[in-house]
Amino acid sequence: MPTGVAMRDAREQLFDAAERILLRDGPNALTSRAVTTEAGCAKGVLHRHFADFDAFLADLVLDRIARIADQSAALRTAAGTGTVAGNLTGALTDLFGSVAVAIVALVTFRDDLRARLRQTRPPGLPVLTEATAMLASYLTAERDLGRVAPDTDIDTLAPTLIGAGHLLFADRKAAPPKAEAVHKTVTSVIGGAVRGPAL
Repeated sequence: MPTGVAMRDAREQLFDAAERILLRDGPNALTSRAVTTEAGCAKGVLHRHFADFDAFLADLVLDRIARIADQSAALRTAAGTGTVAGNLTGALTDLFGSVAVAIVALVTFRDDLRARLRQTRPPGLPVLTEATAMLASYLTAERDLGRVAPDTDIDTLAPTLIGAGHLLFADRKAAPPKAEAVHKTVTSVIGGAVRGPAL
């Protein structure tokens, strides 16, 4: 590997390389050598930016969690527009159509990574915990607007949506589910909480 080639944003380049490996080959294939080879850089580049490979993986997960915060703000802004089912369908498709499913598999696969993340993250499985909070925030906003029934148990509804969405997208080898399938799942889950034109 060339060692004299400058990398503009080494961290992001390494993160993107790790994502490609995760999406293509799964968490078993993710090694420091695989990442640097995919990124087209010397192995030492990774170790110049991160204490060790688990530190790299933890930062990768935290970086991807930060993206959920951006998505959460956009989803909350959508409250009161379109339909609740349509907004949730879009949110789940954006979330699980990205690298999120592979990140969940990575965290589940690597005990050391999970332990490291638990030192600074809330309880639960990283990515899914933040995604659940995103949907809960949105559903609360819709409830405040009267488009979700006032007695809706959002603390149960949000993780149910995340679990159902994750199962739809979990098979990395199959084609992603069609929008109609995601929408059907969403309407089945929220049907008792949302009725009429907001559904």
